[in-house]
Amino acid sequence: MPSSHLLLEEPIRMVSLLEPSKPSFFPAMTKIVGTLGPKSRSVETISNCLKAGMSVARFDFSWHDPEYHQETLENLKVAIKTTKKLCAVMLDTVGAEMQVVNKSEKAISLEANGQVVLTPDAGQEASSEILPINFDGLAKAVKKGDTIFIGQYLFTGSETTSVWLEVFEVKGQDVVCIIKNSATLAGSLFTLHGSQIHIDLPTLTEKDKEVISTWGVKNKIDFLSLSYTRHAEDVRQAREFLSKLGDISQTQIFAKIENVEGLTHFDEILQEADGIILSRGNLGIDLPPEKVFLFQKSALYKCNMAGKPAVLTRVVDSMTDNLRPTRAEATDVANAVLDGSDAILLGAETLRGLYPVETISTVGRICSEAEKVFNQDLYFKKTVKYVGEPMSHLESIASSAVRAAIKVKASIIICFTSSGRAARLIAKYRPTMPVLSVVIPRLKTNQLRWSFSGAFEARQSLIVRGLFPMLADPRHPAESTSATNESILKVALDHGKTLGVIKSHDRVVVCQKLGDASVVKIIELED
Repeated sequence: MPSSHLLLEEPIRMVSLLEPSKPSFFPAMTKIVGTLGPKSRSVETISNCLKAGMSVARFDFSWHDPEYHQETLENLKVAIKTTKKLCAVMLDTVGAEMQVVNKSEKAISLEANGQVVLTPDAGQEASSEILPINFDGLAKAVKKGDTIFIGQYLFTGSETTSVWLEVFEVKGQDVVCIIKNSATLAGSLFTLHGSQIHIDLPTLTEKDKEVISTWGVKNKIDFLSLSYTRHAEDVRQAREFLSKLGDISQTQIFAKIENVEGLTHFDEILQEADGIILSRGNLGIDLPPEKVFLFQKSALYKCNMAGKPAVLTRVVDSMTDNLRPTRAEATDVANAVLDGSDAILLGAETLRGLYPVETISTVGRICSEAEKVFNQDLYFKKTVKYVGEPMSHLESIASSAVRAAIKVKASIIICFTSSGRAARLIAKYRPTMPVLSVVIPRLKTNQLRWSFSGAFEARQSLIVRGLFPMLADPRHPAESTSATNESILKVALDHGKTLGVIKSHDRVVVCQKLGDASVVKIIELED
């Protein structure tokens, strides 16, 4: 990885510190994934989340049942209609997650320097002395001195809502642990994470498969977040499973990297996956603290060069309970943007946090400020050098479109696409202006019925930095005559004017297919 990795404009314009952030239809080029749950499932709250900048809604199946998530999704559909803001749907699997089950839901107090036993005996009642777990292979996987963390959704071993344990001894299938910090565990389910411990559980569990083939198919999910991805084979197996499910065979798979095993096989996983989610919560436990920044920069760089979306988690944890992020968190969000992140994923902050809308809004504003000082010129040169020569036809057109747009100071790039690939390639070069991806639907058949593609492709661009989709009239094919292309272009330009991103005398770069050729043209708008 290049040593001069920090992509920052020099010098930073100090005047920008004094300018208030201007409201815009595009709050930021960087996208925001919001997890919907107890504090963010009403139509009103979801509508406000969409207005604040959320473009992907995440449904976390490691807690609650499909009926609960379906109610939330129906509310999301209503919110999309009323706000006229597009939003994609992400299903997050449980995966190889170990859990402590607390049937009574009574709060459990654990005292530092005491002992607690982890047991696979589901008949036991959870207490301060014994914690039943859903996995009978833990005793075989651990040894004396190993580290285990337990907490509800959010755990680092530092706060009083999660506990840090050290394995003292193994007794049969039970694991006796020394408690390292005093904590109170509240709720019915806690996540258990063993630091650098290989867990022999499938990445896609039978429960996950059932949820995907029922809830996922019914709702035509756009993204599958594959929790605890450890090998490229995990992604291949998930793709094979999706390919048999008809309506969601187009669903994109985002590999969620959560432990050292996933990091070790990162390059192969990146080749197979459609995108990457860097789950810093669990990774921060698996890795020594001084290594976390390094894996983040390296992983984001690799995703950027491959032109695949990279999503970062756990950036504003404190906003779960507070209206403002800490100084360190605000800097962390900005650094995620400067390091090349496509999207920021909010978990507990929107799921059960007190300020879901304000969190999305705050993160969006920080991303927007960071984007202003992102060194696009340096990034562009690095990407072109990495791609090398000879470039593929599409890659050449995409990089030329971005170079032209920057040279003529275009206010927007409009890209006509049917698969979404051309638009994603343009976004890969991180233009400083928004890319309006005009998705032209294609007619397809499965021998039984005819249908139009396009909706999936449009929504799937909602996780790519700088890419904003618009679904064209299906009566206009992608490789059409110049007359119909001109009519779609007029609709796209009118759309841009309505959004306030294009005004009179602006220059616009258009990328489209004409027959077998792809062309990039620059147009200057009249009054």
